[in-house]
Amino acid sequence: MSIDTINHNSNSFYRLQAEGFASKFAFSFAKELCKGEGLDIGCHKKEWALPGATPIDKIFGDEWYAENLPNKKYDYIFSSHCLEHLDDWVGALDYWTEHLKTGGVMFLYLPHYEQTYWRPWNNRKHIHILDPKYLRDYFKARPFHNICVTDGYDLNYSFYAIAEKK
Repeated sequence: MSIDTINHNSNSFYRLQAEGFASKFAFSFAKELCKGEGLDIGCHKKEWALPGATPIDKIFGDEWYAENLPNKKYDYIFSSHCLEHLDDWVGALDYWTEHLKTGGVMFLYLPHYEQTYWRPWNNRKHIHILDPKYLRDYFKARPFHNICVTDGYDLNYSFYAIAEKK
């Protein structure tokens, strides 16, 4: 058996990083923090949604997507590798925050800059490349506390940005 890799700009990385469903690497941690009724925004396939979450994605062809959520408040919002695809990531997070209950958890799993394949000039599906410091500063400037944003990246070249709404 050999590990399937891809080469990009003289760098080798695991093929699984280019195949979608990155959220599976965050599930074990997310299931500990995302309790109650919540959404998985941008899951791409219903079977890829965080277990117990309502899957939300524009490609499902229904009325709900990242910028048009059901008119109610949730215990958590989980989103993996979605913000980098949205035109206005700050506006999207502000909108999502409006849909969180007090004490609700915003759980984001995002691609890290160190994965060259995911940079917007290499992967045109990505409009932005987000940095952990941007998310930390965003949460500090908004009604959040218990903020945890990882500075580095995991084996999937992704980072976590988690906060609780005040």
